[in-house]
Amino acid sequence: MMRKAFSDALVRIAQFNPNVLLLTGDHGYALFDDFRRHCPDQYINAGIAEQNMIGMAAGLARTGFRPFVYGLSAFIPTRVVEQIKLDVAHDNLPVVFIGDGAGFVYSHLGTSHQSFEDIACLRAIPNIQIYSPSDQFETTQCMNWAYETHATCYLRLGKSDRGDVHIAPISSQSGDLLPVKINDRADFAFIATGSLVLTAKNIAQKYFPLASVWSVPTLKPIDVEQVVSICKNHHVIVVLEEHSVYGGLGGIISEIASERMPTKILRIGVRDRLSEKCGSYEYLLREHGLDENSILDEVRRYLSTNHKP
Repeated sequence: MMRKAFSDALVRIAQFNPNVLLLTGDHGYALFDDFRRHCPDQYINAGIAEQNMIGMAAGLARTGFRPFVYGLSAFIPTRVVEQIKLDVAHDNLPVVFIGDGAGFVYSHLGTSHQSFEDIACLRAIPNIQIYSPSDQFETTQCMNWAYETHATCYLRLGKSDRGDVHIAPISSQSGDLLPVKINDRADFAFIATGSLVLTAKNIAQKYFPLASVWSVPTLKPIDVEQVVSICKNHHVIVVLEEHSVYGGLGGIISEIASERMPTKILRIGVRDRLSEKCGSYEYLLREHGLDENSILDEVRRYLSTNHKP
């Protein structure tokens, strides 16, 4: 559903603005059937030449076009960080980069196609906004934000069929942390992004009815004051992400908390290691301790020694 929401939003934006162009690095053919049908003159297959594709997008943006650049997240942005920094972000050009298959989605294709460092690669580069939606509703909203901001943006798409977090379209400001309705009072908080928001919601509903759950579709910029408020009102924060524990959402929350409102934070993500074996998506989540049972065990261990009764 996320990929369809992305495709539908892209077609709608391109039909509204004929200067919107889609550039793809020889990926996503079936995904873009509707786009090619409705906007055939706005589609460019740049081939397996991602670095050159970023230069094309920069040149097109300078002449008034609005490029959306699509690739697997293992390649966009990781393979082209230098070109994103110098060709696009340096002058804050309105280019939207789409990294599909973030995390372990392309599990059987091995380390070359597994991406859990993309947020960290871009966070330190100025002028880049970073979006990480958790379901179809957040994907649609993130596409709207990315188009309307007229800035350099990266949209991270993960596993597309894990189900919806929200029950209806959302309305908020870019940078907001979105509450995922569980209950009206909170004992501790889950803060998650992308594919693991639904996992956080499921764990909270089943095992921690006094926990609040927050989704973070915008990692950069992020509403610092809202993060401070969540830290202030919870004794423990559990951060979940299908990304390295270095440089991702866990780092963002920890950095803000250490400066403004220190609290206990458990960061759950990909540890400092690559996958040992290939296998299914569910297998790799288990290997890296990101399946529901492994996360539940880690949270319980942490709470047993760090949580006030």
